[in-house]
Amino acid sequence: MASPEDGTSALPPEVLETIQLDHVPSTHTVHVGVFKDVANSEFLHQQLLGRNADFEYAFIDASSVTSRVQVLAAIYKAITIQLSGAMKTPNIHSEIVCSLSPNNNISEAYRRFGITPSSKHLIIAKVLITPPSTLTPSTVNHHLVTNVKGTPVPFTDEALQAGHLTDWAKIRKYYKLNSVGWLDGVQDEAVKRKEMEVLVLGGMALRGL
Repeated sequence: MASPEDGTSALPPEVLETIQLDHVPSTHTVHVGVFKDVANSEFLHQQLLGRNADFEYAFIDASSVTSRVQVLAAIYKAITIQLSGAMKTPNIHSEIVCSLSPNNNISEAYRRFGITPSSKHLIIAKVLITPPSTLTPSTVNHHLVTNVKGTPVPFTDEALQAGHLTDWAKIRKYYKLNSVGWLDGVQDEAVKRKEMEVLVLGGMALRGL
């Protein structure tokens, strides 16, 4: 992944956000960007399938995500799995995608939570581990700006939910919330969505137990 040349503009900090999670060693830094209306998901998907090292990211289909906290929970879980040497997928980024799932079916997790050729909105996470990585946030910014043909938006609940990136029907299906009868009795839509977020996080936490 080449370094950006002088004068090349990077994603603004509020779009590609650098995050230091609590209880994670300083060797691991997290960088997250959100892109809507992505026009080249098929190309990105092919790079991932071809194991192109320049495209080693967690490409997450934003329609399957309820909130910022959900993504950060998956990232934290993947980092702890990587640190313990217990990864069941090729790298920490594929582990992030699988950590979004409420079950241990890896291929299903890729289909439901990872990028597909038809993905319209993407959350893209990169965990830099030093050593051995020599990449910087600037080079990650430049690579995404150059290769993702979409519109960057902030990594916030408002961008995901009010921006209609989240597909709530899909959330209910993937996390088996259609059988939670009392949800339909919640009249306030904001309260209902918050309750669904709690149930989603619970499903992720209980995966494998």
